[in-house]
Amino acid sequence: MLSRADLIALLDAHGVDHLTTEHEAVFRVGEGEEVKHALPGAHSKNLFLKDAKGRLWLISAKDDTVIDLKRLHTVIGSARLSFGSAELMVEVLGVTPGSVTAFALANDPDHRVTFVLDRALAEAAQVNFHPLVNTATTTVSQAGFRRFLAGVGVTPLVVDFPAMTVVEDVFPR
Repeated sequence: MLSRADLIALLDAHGVDHLTTEHEAVFRVGEGEEVKHALPGAHSKNLFLKDAKGRLWLISAKDDTVIDLKRLHTVIGSARLSFGSAELMVEVLGVTPGSVTAFALANDPDHRVTFVLDRALAEAAQVNFHPLVNTATTTVSQAGFRRFLAGVGVTPLVVDFPAMTVVEDVFPR
């Protein structure tokens, strides 16, 4: 599993400009508001989920996005969704609760996790994610984020959460 330093080296190797800001540990959306106000770009919330058939999902959405987990399975083509265990999260993504991040997809070379990206994040000029730990936030441009995803071999399923629809034209498959 990659460490934070390994992730930064991976971003550098893929030509992704980044800025990492240290801060107190943040475990939930709504914490660290002063940090968010000081950083440009869209901030994320990230959910590690498992469906009733055992399929794994990572959802990255803008921090103020409302996600209807009771309906989402019908949109993304999964079975009913619930939160994945902390043990499974560590095993598959190499992060602990509170540190879940799209950057953890670098720790899933077997692509066990299906990545669902909020349209609002897919269209934001800059995005912010934890760099595998919740004591820092890393800001990257949208182009840099897309380079990161391509570098780890992940094409997200983009969902417009307010409309509860899959969007095909934002991040072509």
